[in-house]
Amino acid sequence: MIDKVIVGSEEWCSLPELKVPAIKIRVDSGAKTSALHADQIVPFEKDGEKWIKFIVHPIQRNTKGAIQCEAKVIDKRIVKSSTGTRESRYVINTDISLGDQTWTIELTLTNRDSMGYRMLLGREAMAGRLIVDPDEHFKFGIVTPEKLKEYYNTTSDIKRGLRIGVLASNPELYSNQRLMEAGELLGHEMHFLNIKHCYMKLDAHQPEIHYRGGRILNDFDAIIPRIRPSMTYYGCSLIRHFESLKVFSLNNAASITQSRDKLFSLQLLLSHGVEIPTTGFANSPLDTSDLISMVGGSPLIIKLLEGTQGKGVVLAETKKAAESVINAFKSLNANILVQEFIKEANGKDLRLFVVDGKVVAAMQREALPGEFRANIHLGGKASVVKVTAEEKRIAIKAAKAMNLKVAGVDIIRSSKGPLLLEVNSSPGLEGIEGATGKDIAGEMIKAIEKNFKWLNI
Repeated sequence: MIDKVIVGSEEWCSLPELKVPAIKIRVDSGAKTSALHADQIVPFEKDGEKWIKFIVHPIQRNTKGAIQCEAKVIDKRIVKSSTGTRESRYVINTDISLGDQTWTIELTLTNRDSMGYRMLLGREAMAGRLIVDPDEHFKFGIVTPEKLKEYYNTTSDIKRGLRIGVLASNPELYSNQRLMEAGELLGHEMHFLNIKHCYMKLDAHQPEIHYRGGRILNDFDAIIPRIRPSMTYYGCSLIRHFESLKVFSLNNAASITQSRDKLFSLQLLLSHGVEIPTTGFANSPLDTSDLISMVGGSPLIIKLLEGTQGKGVVLAETKKAAESVINAFKSLNANILVQEFIKEANGKDLRLFVVDGKVVAAMQREALPGEFRANIHLGGKASVVKVTAEEKRIAIKAAKAMNLKVAGVDIIRSSKGPLLLEVNSSPGLEGIEGATGKDIAGEMIKAIEKNFKWLNI
């Protein structure tokens, strides 16, 4: 017992491996795990192992002195906070220095903006070393404001280029990681913004967007929306609010909204002279027979309007099968399209990636044996393809018709020539970058730079 060090309920310590010279901690034997406030957590691979990048703001309610950190991930576990909320957190090992003692502890990373301390030291980190005297405070001295200013003066909020947010749901997705990396390589300040952690203040004089914990996001130059279909309404509401604050969005809210409405987007494309497979839409099952006839009969494709990534797409090989599927969907009040089946495509289609009015990459997607629809999300094959001038023209025209700066345009080759299947406003990067070897994420960042007439020197 005499070898243990007595500490107060709050102390100043340092985290030398993370290059944090001073941080005030709450010493709490009632908490099992230790936690550190971390922002912009982005996973990446290093020497075949999982690491994370993150930012630490050591001073409470102050974004000055932002420290960029990297650490190897040792675990990812569910932790129950003091408020009873269960949260999945990354876990790292790092050294802590307290007084003349230095030892290695486990730290979970989380957002502690709403807490009184940027770091909590739990009993696992204290075991065998410390005894807490709750009546004591700062037994190893106080770090003065002057000293803090000295420590963090060189790492205050200096802009290193544009301040860009990736507005998405999952920081671990390949596309989101690539955008973060590409922006940082080009010298910009990149932030991952989880859609679910953003909320809005609508006010005539002081509108704001807040991030969980109270951080205000009004000072961004640009955002890159990566909105999953289930978050379209809320995601586009956020984008509109960013736009009202004069924040540039690589794809604007109106364009994303109309791209998610499959019927409206096809009508819009047709009005701009873009050829599509013959398509039918009806409200009543009583019109099923004529609906099938107008697209050339069976076989035909039946699509749920709300379907994504190949889900909700059915090939009906006979008229009877088509009637059964259509009526089944209608009985569930599901909106569907029926579309002619292009047999000569042989389960292949093209994905052309358009950025700022230019086709920057293209790939061919081939369906698995026995499947009729090419989809790399479901195991389909992706390969490099040489596209024609006409196919490029269609892709650029489609992106322009939808008013999208970034678009994944899907085209099918038919006996009538190339036909447009659909336009995706949040196209994935993994398949096409892997197939072509092209830096599409970098092209997206450069499109933002072009908007600001930004020069990389």
